[in-house]
Amino acid sequence: MKRTAIYARFSTELQNDRSIEDQIHLCRTHAERQGLNVTATYFDRARSGASVYGRDGLMELLHSARGGSFDVILVESLDRLSRDQEDLAGIWKRLTFAGIELRAVHEGTADQVQIGVRGLLGSLYLADLANKVRRGMDGVVRDGRHAGGRAYGYRPVPGKPGELEIVAGEAAVVCRIFTEYVTGRTPREIAHDLNSEGIPAPRGKRWGASTINGNKARHHGILLNELYAGVLVWNRVRMVKDPDTGRRVSRPNPPEEWKRADAPEMAVVDRALFDAAQARKKDRGHDAPQRQRKARYLLSGLLKCGCCGGGLSVKDRDHGRVRVQCSTRRESGACENARVLYMDEIEAAVLGGLKQHLKTPDLLREFAEAYQRERERATVDKRRLRAGLEAKLAETKRLLDRAWSDYEAERLPTEVIGARMRDLLARQKDLEAELTAAPEAEKVIGLHPGALRQYERYVGDLEGVFAKGVSPETEDAADRIRRLIARVVVSPGQPGFTLRLEGRLAELMEAPTLYPNMRISASGGTVVAEEGLEPPTRGL
Repeated sequence: MKRTAIYARFSTELQNDRSIEDQIHLCRTHAERQGLNVTATYFDRARSGASVYGRDGLMELLHSARGGSFDVILVESLDRLSRDQEDLAGIWKRLTFAGIELRAVHEGTADQVQIGVRGLLGSLYLADLANKVRRGMDGVVRDGRHAGGRAYGYRPVPGKPGELEIVAGEAAVVCRIFTEYVTGRTPREIAHDLNSEGIPAPRGKRWGASTINGNKARHHGILLNELYAGVLVWNRVRMVKDPDTGRRVSRPNPPEEWKRADAPEMAVVDRALFDAAQARKKDRGHDAPQRQRKARYLLSGLLKCGCCGGGLSVKDRDHGRVRVQCSTRRESGACENARVLYMDEIEAAVLGGLKQHLKTPDLLREFAEAYQRERERATVDKRRLRAGLEAKLAETKRLLDRAWSDYEAERLPTEVIGARMRDLLARQKDLEAELTAAPEAEKVIGLHPGALRQYERYVGDLEGVFAKGVSPETEDAADRIRRLIARVVVSPGQPGFTLRLEGRLAELMEAPTLYPNMRISASGGTVVAEEGLEPPTRGL
């Protein structure tokens, strides 16, 4: 009797949990009639057949199949394994390669034709189901009911799908936010006050300016939610599944595809107040560039708060001197670091530390040694990976040559050798793709003898170059400095502040590209700077 494994699955939590037991019972009955010996059962509860990701039962089944634990896999129907064409074909191909037969109670033994047809039908089913769900949700919105999603200030009515009721306490907070915003307060100031008063945030522990301000492209956020003015908006985003991870990802839809319906009973703010808030947002709003070509300041985007890890951003100017503050503190008041620091003092400390550090040969050699050890380890791993792929590819090519020889000598029938050669060619193609994507092992080069001399010439007068800030004449030099630094962690001190400078020692090892792409520190190591720079612990 052939050893047989049974697999069962049902799709969502809305389905009856007994579906698993019913499927297994049906398969056991079929196995008894066919003379099969059931040795194991595998199942996934409330897991969609649209993807293999997140299905522990299926992964365990395939792992056991590779180990030769059974001869037959029995399912109620092939769509229990997968409704995706690619996944179903891949599962069948791997089971066939392992010499395992795939059977379905209602469809018999699976073959190439059945797999193709069932995969196509499964994909069409999913597409048709998605269209029907969208049609139903469109009808829900037209009826003035909510199509889903958690909205602050509301809660669902038990036993009445799509109906919401207003939560009085949260609605009062919403009214307060709109009123204060229209009267001139900023989302940062409002969020700070809400956190100070201990008012629970919609999600997470604390309010933030982005929670109130929202996202214009996705139409999310307190101030942008038209439901507060009595208008239901649906279809702002669509969900697509990433084929590489199986995760659902939201993508914004264009405004012309949004669906709206009046729901005056859901309004918690006056329409006039809501419109006034939108007008103020429009006046204050601007489209930020997707990518800034040149940093405005020498350390733009590199400064981090030592207390919370958030960024330091420009707060204001004091007689022309730029001052920075923790952005988390400004946005929500969630950080205890209230210090306001002068940008030029931070820049001077960083440049002075860099100058002192980079002109110390012993410290550079220490960084170089740590970097070189890490790079040699990474190179060995890359070589081992490529060697394994190359060995598998060579073995596959040998099997292909042998199969072709069997075909020419007529030792195997055409239908057998044809299927085998197709599998081998597919495997060869996969291995070649993996080998192409595998990183090349880098050549490890020691510290170049001329590196220190070039550094000394370059860092001789860092402070003098940027005495008047970044200008068109110093943009190139500023870009080179920024390449030295991964981030600058600024912590309040008594007196003044302390810095921790983090970077990478990559280009230092490559003499041809040493200048101008110079960097410091190695493999995540840090350089601590207070009055000067100190070396990291050896081996970091």
